[in-house]
Amino acid sequence: MEKEVKFSLVFRDMWQSAGKYVPRVDQLVKVAPAIIEMGCFARVETNGGGFEQVNLLFGENPNKAVREWTKPFHEAGIQTHMLDRALNGLRMSPVPADVRKLFYKVKKAQGTDITRTFCGLNDVRNIIPSIGYAHDAGMISQCCLCITYSPVHTVEYYLDMAKKLIEAGCDEICIKDMAGIGRPVFLGKIVAGIKQIKKDITIQYHSHAGPGFNMASILEVCKAGCDYVDVGMEPLSWGTGHADVISVQAMLKDAGFKVPEINMQAYMKVRSLIQEFMDDFLGLYISPRNRLMNSLLIGPGLPGGMMGSLMADLETNLESINKYKAKRNLPFMTQDELLIKLFDEVAYVWPRVGYPCLVTPFSQYVKNLAMMNVIQMEKGKERWGMIADDIWDMILGKAGQLPGKLAPEIVEKAEREGRKFFTGNPQDNYPDQLDKYRQMMWEKKWETGQDDEELFEYAMHPAQYEAYKSGKLKLISWKT
Repeated sequence: MEKEVKFSLVFRDMWQSAGKYVPRVDQLVKVAPAIIEMGCFARVETNGGGFEQVNLLFGENPNKAVREWTKPFHEAGIQTHMLDRALNGLRMSPVPADVRKLFYKVKKAQGTDITRTFCGLNDVRNIIPSIGYAHDAGMISQCCLCITYSPVHTVEYYLDMAKKLIEAGCDEICIKDMAGIGRPVFLGKIVAGIKQIKKDITIQYHSHAGPGFNMASILEVCKAGCDYVDVGMEPLSWGTGHADVISVQAMLKDAGFKVPEINMQAYMKVRSLIQEFMDDFLGLYISPRNRLMNSLLIGPGLPGGMMGSLMADLETNLESINKYKAKRNLPFMTQDELLIKLFDEVAYVWPRVGYPCLVTPFSQYVKNLAMMNVIQMEKGKERWGMIADDIWDMILGKAGQLPGKLAPEIVEKAEREGRKFFTGNPQDNYPDQLDKYRQMMWEKKWETGQDDEELFEYAMHPAQYEAYKSGKLKLISWKT
């Protein structure tokens, strides 16, 4: 009997991996029927992560956006899934437990079926509460193994993590290869091992194309028993995005798997609409370099999802460095030179801060720390001169247990500055706050919304929500 493999379109992640933004809700609603018409998707990734902050930036209500975006897929019998950053919920910083609980109830009411929960430290203490929150809300709990390549991230490491999550009651496991640096055979061993732990557990594979491994990886995980594969679509497939559904379907069909057929007329319609959205204004946020695959990404292991902002950061920091050099009659640095220095510094910094998985927010922390080191050293100063508070929280254990050991130089710096290491449950650092936000909304005469969704939005993104309510956050139309 043929092994069946189903496809999930990671539509939200395609945009975030290519650039920094996502379509407006009117554009999302416009493309949804054509995606459904393609007839090959069992699932669609619809929201999560930066999606809601972007809605607020557009001056749109993210709750309305999620409801309208998920509705047509529900009506077509297609499941929707979203990202959840565990302790961090939908943002870059930790979230109180009562806000996390409300998060699931709101998203289920809005039409999201599956929550894909990950912790960048792979600390199951941050993930396991989400399993219960999801089940209480009637959602499917899909828990992630964040894949990276290091001396501490072995097959045994990941199987031990999967076993703990399965024993805690998760419904599915996602192999989240967010940087696409998981080696194919390595990933196949992980999937096969998980199926030995629980034969009927559903496994979904998510990967990025950038470093060049992911087509081989898709074939290996499917041979090992993977059930769902995340795919992208032109013109946002490949590069720092995902393998295209056409290529994946053809490869798996040839390998003897049962895969869905693709309505190519609908594919071309979706492709055309994506290009239309890019031509409208979203293309302004997409660096041409992010449309290319790059084997240099194997070394630093930075994920596709952050490369959009990375290129913008490079330009700003290059200007700062060259201003310094100009005043001292030193030769200017090129963007390529800065990029290589940054990649080399990530490779230096990463093991010394305990090998956190390079996924949001820890990929940003490691990248930011590496960038500050490069800038400091280019200006004749010492490495580690500037470490932001959120990076210190990661180093000190406030966000969870680091997979590896800290370098003595980092421990010594912490002790020298009188910083205390934390070994308890990270959630204990962040007390409940819903009552505070409910009171604030009452004082401002703001409605808490259907299913308390406006209360959730305010508690999850307070600064952005206040700016949204004031009308300050309204995207200027770039269309001419």
